[in-house]
Amino acid sequence: MSDPSFWDDQDTAQKVIGEVNGLKGYVHTFEEHVESLENLEVSYELVKEENDEELAEELEEDMKKLVEALNEFELQMLLSEPYDKNNAILELHPGAGGTESQDWASMLLRMYTRWAEERGFKVETMDYLPGEEAGVKSVTLNIQGHNAYGYLKAEKGVHRLVRISPFDSGGRRHTSFTSCEVMPEFNDEIDIEVRSEDLKVDTYRASGAGGQHVNTTDSAVRITHTPTNTIVTCQSERSQIKNREQAMKMLKSKLYQQEIERQQRELDEIRGEQKEIGWGSQIRSYVFHPYSMVKDHRTNKEVGNVQGVMDGDLDPFIDAYLRSLIN
Repeated sequence: MSDPSFWDDQDTAQKVIGEVNGLKGYVHTFEEHVESLENLEVSYELVKEENDEELAEELEEDMKKLVEALNEFELQMLLSEPYDKNNAILELHPGAGGTESQDWASMLLRMYTRWAEERGFKVETMDYLPGEEAGVKSVTLNIQGHNAYGYLKAEKGVHRLVRISPFDSGGRRHTSFTSCEVMPEFNDEIDIEVRSEDLKVDTYRASGAGGQHVNTTDSAVRITHTPTNTIVTCQSERSQIKNREQAMKMLKSKLYQQEIERQQRELDEIRGEQKEIGWGSQIRSYVFHPYSMVKDHRTNKEVGNVQGVMDGDLDPFIDAYLRSLIN
């Protein structure tokens, strides 16, 4: 950063500054933990000398807080894969089931938005297609913040809901599914060749949740990559040019993710691994009836407070999943 030519390339300079700030944050947090530990050691010696019950209780409480903070810090250190630090592109697509499944997708949309905002991440709606009666047919979010993809990669898969449907006049129990796709957002980190002749670009009138983003020009953009039939849409900006730029970023992210998954499938075949792909391979179940429980089927992590999870308390599941990757 002290190099005289550092600011010649503004984009690269901003990227380096962001990386430096992230590293400074880690060092600062580590130093705070070291200081906390030293203070606890002093308190421990006082407790031994004075046998003060109130001081002992205070020491135990401070120790619990430090353990929780160290666990969180350790989890951040686990996010060391090349693109963990990137922003995340998250897509929700309800399965078969009409209004019930679309309502489930909107519940997940609220859950992820709450989780992101609680962490101080910025949430931008890239595309939103509302359901006919309730819920959403599909939605794409850009969740911006340090390690957003690293955390949210734990959410990729099929999410299953079991409840008494409010849309069923007979009060019967329904099971609904929504798939969650998560990709890192790429700017210039990767070089993927996308030929213009392989693209089909359509523009249309933008529309959003509750009438948001509605305008009178065809600013929304849909890009289809014909060789792979990969489709991305963006309507977050009022400018068609900006929406096209964002859509191209999303397309490159999707193509890169597809390549990673193709390589992983080849490795699985070499190892002889068989993984079922489909609605039966849900990663997590959210049961509202006949009992209340959320269970992650990959780690067997269970939480009884369903409402808390739906309000964005996803960290226990994310923590368990990320730790399972190194065990």
